[in-house]
Amino acid sequence: MESDNSAPCEAQASDDYQSSEGKSLSNQWFSEQFDDLLPRIQEEWPDLAKQTIEATRGSLDELVKVISLHSGKTSMGVIEQLEEILDSASDKTRNLAESLEPLEKQLEDLLDELNTTLRPRIEKPVRKRPLMAIGIATVVGVLLGVLMSGGRRS
Repeated sequence: MESDNSAPCEAQASDDYQSSEGKSLSNQWFSEQFDDLLPRIQEEWPDLAKQTIEATRGSLDELVKVISLHSGKTSMGVIEQLEEILDSASDKTRNLAESLEPLEKQLEDLLDELNTTLRPRIEKPVRKRPLMAIGIATVVGVLLGVLMSGGRRS
C-alpha cells in the first residue's frame, strides 16, 4: 500500500518539475550549483540533516521529494521555495557584478593611461640604443636566473 502512495508522489514531483522547467530550475544546473546552494537550503529547512540533503546530490526531483516528505509541503510549494532561493542568489550575484563594473572601468582607464605615458618613455631609449637594451635585458635575465636557482649548479 505504501508503494501505491509513493508512486503518485513521484509523479507529482516529476510533474511539478516539468511545469516549472521554464523557470530557473533544471536538474543539470541544480547539480552543478548544489554545493553553493546547500547552505541556503539548510537555512530554509533546518530540520533536515545535511547528510539527507547531500544524499539527493544529483537530482532536483529527489531533493523535492525528500523535503516534501519531511516538511509536509506539496512538491509545488517546495519548488517555489527553491526558486525563491535561486532568485535571491542570482540577485546577490547581479549586485556583486554591478558593484565591480566601476572598478573594472577604473582599471581599464589606468591601463590606458599607463600605455600612453609609460610606453613612449620605455620605447624611446630602446630605439636609440637597441644593442644596449639587449645587453641590459640579457644581464637582468642572467641575474634573475641565478637568484631563482639559488646559486645551485647542476
